[in-house]
Amino acid sequence: MKNILFVCTGNTCRSSMAEALLKHFASEYPRLELVVKSAGTAASDSQGASGNAILALQELGIDLNPHRSQAVTTELIEEADLVLTMTYSHKQQLLVFKPNAAHKLFTLAEFTSRDKSRNISDPFGGNLDTYIECRNEISFYIKKLLDIIGSQIGDD
Repeated sequence: MKNILFVCTGNTCRSSMAEALLKHFASEYPRLELVVKSAGTAASDSQGASGNAILALQELGIDLNPHRSQAVTTELIEEADLVLTMTYSHKQQLLVFKPNAAHKLFTLAEFTSRDKSRNISDPFGGNLDTYIECRNEISFYIKKLLDIIGSQIGDD
């Protein structure tokens, strides 16, 4: 079982979409057991996902309505096997917050494509097209993530 935590700022757009997308696409890997969560570095607890994030995922048949935001905590970081942030800035904030987690802390792009300079732009306040672009970018990296994790379980 692998425990993955996605982190952005408010946990109402990017990290919530990443969590839902990973859960959705992971169904293609029946032997893969995942616990997937998301949180925000400046999140208020119990806020719903952004309306446009909900609409962007609805197009893929994913219901983001049940999502409720939460602030990142030491416990969430400690229980995660892998912490994936949306930006380098989020990663730096978490390194200050929990320096001993450096071995499991990466940006999503860094972990999946070794691109340390790539950030996932915040669609907050943007129109639906902006959210769809963000969703598509996150989906691209989530599929790479699944390929990496899926290859680790082998063909026993």
